[in-house]
Amino acid sequence: MSDSSSCQGCPSAAGCGSAGNPEGCPSSSSPASSGSSGPAAGAGGGCGGGCGGPTPEQQAEEARLQATLSHIRNTIVVMSGKGGVGKSSTAANIAAGLALAGKRVGLLDVDVHGPSIPRLLKLDAAQADVDGDTIQPVLWREDVSLKVMSLGFFLPDGRQAVIWRGPVKMGFIKQLLSDVAWGELDFLVVDCPPGTGDEPLSVLQLLGDAARALIVTTPQAVAVDDVRRSLGFCEDLNVPVLGVIENMSGIVCSKCGNVESLFGQGGGERLAKEMNVPFLGAVPLDPEIVRAGDEGNIYIASHPDRPAAAVLRTIVDALVEADAPEA
Repeated sequence: MSDSSSCQGCPSAAGCGSAGNPEGCPSSSSPASSGSSGPAAGAGGGCGGGCGGPTPEQQAEEARLQATLSHIRNTIVVMSGKGGVGKSSTAANIAAGLALAGKRVGLLDVDVHGPSIPRLLKLDAAQADVDGDTIQPVLWREDVSLKVMSLGFFLPDGRQAVIWRGPVKMGFIKQLLSDVAWGELDFLVVDCPPGTGDEPLSVLQLLGDAARALIVTTPQAVAVDDVRRSLGFCEDLNVPVLGVIENMSGIVCSKCGNVESLFGQGGGERLAKEMNVPFLGAVPLDPEIVRAGDEGNIYIASHPDRPAAAVLRTIVDALVEADAPEA
């Protein structure tokens, strides 16, 4: 391990092993040194050990990342400061809705500790196909262009816990952005775990100016308080916010279809006005959303006539309308 003088000028010097961190420099080129296995093994980080600048290997990794991003027109990072607000379900339905609208879409699940996208799309039995340095995404359906990637495709056992520290997560996320054969995409939708920790920070840093955030909340104040921090997080990182979605905004009666207040209503819209960002819509809680998610039948496709599906389609239509033109 290098001494502290060799880390002068490294942005991660404060966390380096020479500063008393037993995990080593968080920018080192070997996140797999924590002992974890999986696709992140050997994936590059930042400083190259001596903190004297990127190594040729890291420069090549960065070039691959930029080459991949150059083929993606729009990147939507779905975030929430609160767990349990239906963020993954929203990300899956938006990605599927965009694909059903004729767009070329990628859906990237970076929730390392709880990857749920495979189940939501009935892909939980799928396995990733790795060919040399290239990872092939899993197709949702043959008739639409939706390519999916998740850590869940690498786990042989659903009971297996993933115990990774920040540098390993960063390397894994970078690998999925740069080494997956995404091809030409109109949209890449990224499903992040809740909060403002390693995964959303890594995604936003890696995507750079390409990143746009979509924030999901539920109406009640305890959720809005946490989601407000996600908006502050985006503001601090200069990440544009596409808008706020209020999920579980009332509940759809299974008998008559009437929408009744359950967790309250209007919290997401008030937050959007307070933070001066667009409000994209209020999606009511429908028991069929829960059932569709458990069964892997994506709701916007399997229940197109339900009230919540109508709201989701208006959000998808707004994203399609704002689609950046071809270069």
